[in-house]
Amino acid sequence: MNVSDVCGPPCAAVLHGASVMLRPTEAADIPALAAIRRHPDVRRWWGGGDDLAAEVTDDHLDAETPTFAIVLDGTVAGMIQWHEETDPMYRHAGIDIFLDPAVRGRGLGTDAVRTLARHVIDAHGHHRLVIDPAAANTAAIRSYAKAGFRPVGVLRRYERSPDGSWHDGLLMDLLAEELS
Repeated sequence: MNVSDVCGPPCAAVLHGASVMLRPTEAADIPALAAIRRHPDVRRWWGGGDDLAAEVTDDHLDAETPTFAIVLDGTVAGMIQWHEETDPMYRHAGIDIFLDPAVRGRGLGTDAVRTLARHVIDAHGHHRLVIDPAAANTAAIRSYAKAGFRPVGVLRRYERSPDGSWHDGLLMDLLAEELS
């Protein structure tokens, strides 16, 4: 991973994976990211209200959850973000990601997760990371497992689906030395 343009909190580094570049989101990314979130294959897992541009803007402006545009060949292909628990007794970080369905199946999600995980471990000193996909999101679970995340357990009725029902989540974690 090549890290450049470090600007310090709340800003973040530009990160280079094997295929993708992760850079802090910009206001100009919001229409593209909202369009990706609107796609039924993304909205199924991420949900959202009537104004996805406002939701993406809120994510972009949230200093507690740094967001990165996933850039492939100069085009925004998704978003990845991380958050941290800073209580010394429970210190860890978590990652969330969505990717344009048009570029799925090429290992880009795994590359983005692996790249951000390496940054969170190396630059922010986290020893443990978590990710919590819907238990039925088998493609995401496979992607995260390729980066080294392991299933911990099912979180029953963990997340509200767009239709108002509840679905299970799968808690997965990764220790720094397990990152592949």
